[in-house]
Amino acid sequence: MISSAKKPTEQAQVSNRILAGTIITGDVVSDGDIRVDGKVVGNMQVTGKLVIGENGRVEGEVACKNAAIAGQLEGTLKVDQTLSLTASAKLQGQVQVEKLAVEPGAEINGSVSMGTVMRKVNEAGKDSAQSA
Repeated sequence: MISSAKKPTEQAQVSNRILAGTIITGDVVSDGDIRVDGKVVGNMQVTGKLVIGENGRVEGEVACKNAAIAGQLEGTLKVDQTLSLTASAKLQGQVQVEKLAVEPGAEINGSVSMGTVMRKVNEAGKDSAQSA
């Protein structure tokens, strides 16, 4: 009984790694955190945190809860909470995020949409349109 009570906690803390020298072509789905130091060509769906190391590269559509990027991402990125970009990060494509932290030197080529700001702007626009 004791060991079965600990399993859900262990599963919630699952961390996966795609090591340098590894190339995955196809979709990746993870119920935990994942770190990419190799290359992924395809879509990724991560319920936890996505970490792309300095030598890591992802090409495709990515959806995750949180992300920390030091490597390269090309495609579409949707982060439900916080995206952190280090100085070595290179993003190309569309980014949708709730909160964004960027170190000087990080590169973003594309569009960035921030969830809360967009909602507040839309709500304010509706209020002013209704009062007019």
